[in-house]
Amino acid sequence: MSTDTATLWDTCLLDIQKEVSAGHFNTWFKNTVLLKEEDGIVFIGVPNDFIREWMVTKYQKMILKTLVSSADHVRGVEFTISRMSNTDQRREVGVLEKKSELPMHDLYINRDDNLNPRYTFDTFIVGPFNELAYAASQAVIKKPGKMYNPLFIYGASGLGKTHLIQAIGNEIKKTYPEKKVFYTTLERFLNEYVNSVQNSRGVSFREKYRKLDVLIIDDMQFISGKDGTQNELFHLFNILYEQEKSIIFSSDKHPNHIIGLEDRLKTRFNAGMTIDIQEPDLESRMAIIQEKTSMSNIPFEPEILSYIASSITGSIREIEGVLNIITMHSEMKQKPISLSEVKQLIRNSIKPKKMVSFETIVKQISDYYNLDDKIVYEKTRRKEIVKARQMIMFILREDFNESYPSIGSKLGGKDHTTVIHSYEKIKHELKTNPALMKELDDIRILFK
Repeated sequence: MSTDTATLWDTCLLDIQKEVSAGHFNTWFKNTVLLKEEDGIVFIGVPNDFIREWMVTKYQKMILKTLVSSADHVRGVEFTISRMSNTDQRREVGVLEKKSELPMHDLYINRDDNLNPRYTFDTFIVGPFNELAYAASQAVIKKPGKMYNPLFIYGASGLGKTHLIQAIGNEIKKTYPEKKVFYTTLERFLNEYVNSVQNSRGVSFREKYRKLDVLIIDDMQFISGKDGTQNELFHLFNILYEQEKSIIFSSDKHPNHIIGLEDRLKTRFNAGMTIDIQEPDLESRMAIIQEKTSMSNIPFEPEILSYIASSITGSIREIEGVLNIITMHSEMKQKPISLSEVKQLIRNSIKPKKMVSFETIVKQISDYYNLDDKIVYEKTRRKEIVKARQMIMFILREDFNESYPSIGSKLGGKDHTTVIHSYEKIKHELKTNPALMKELDDIRILFK
């Protein structure tokens, strides 16, 4: 491999970094490598089949465009599963890297600041659902106490708020070792305050918090109706704010919607930056699942990961719970788990689909393929109509649990064996056709 070829992918990665979020870059591109170039075709090594299919489906056009802009002789790009793309192989070819394993004592929460060292930005997935909160966090790190002070992050449970605010604390601690950072939950803060009052230790309690450079308080919604705690926090806030110390909060509600929160605190919480984190979109869920499963030694088929991403539409915590169930089951069996087994295992974790009529399903899928819905009932072998009809049969069976005879009857009186054949054909093709998998994901979103 020539020097120019060897540096080509590094150059392209710098450009790609500007086009995608940091989290998505770390998930999909971090462990890739340029293997070779032959006759204008660039071969990129990726760690597993799941990433390969996602690259083909989501990023191939962007990657090719970037490669061509750096080397105009490039005319195509291919993705290959290769050990060269993981860190162990990089060490084999002479690239020295720091040992990634932490000493055991580093895995425990630091009692001085209550921060969990595992909550870092390296493992934080950034997507449309949280990119504003992420951007605000980076600004806070660059100028602690000056930018977006206070920072108030809110959103439903399990969306990564705790991870994000602790990652801020860990990053500030690393960047500014002299700064005193402290993380706590509102419940702990409340209990500590009550104990200080009961034991006449109010002075030491206040000294502890008023000498901080960065104060991070989680679960602020529990301050409702706690008048004494609110008063103490009000005075603490004023002192830290006047000294340009960083103040960071999280809650499952916007401060204006926390019942029983004093107006004087609401105005102060809203004085900096108040940002919500929403439920992750499909691509973000795929990135989260890839990140989580990459830590496991158990291989997951791409169709399983795609099914999980399409089916579990709630919080990151729900996704983690489902993956834990599947991993545990696979470990007990000591072999990879099948898609049908996954469906059975996580059936209770999937939110019920909205009621959808047979006619609506046919209409939606027909519209997706730019077809008149009436034509799928007709006896025709036109390729595009057959494909749409087979996809309708697959969705009705796979996602809505319709029986084969019922599907055949509703689709113009077709024999149930025809339906079974269509179902199996789509199921088999999904294993090797990422474009079809993308179509299936798009269609499933229509019925969420």
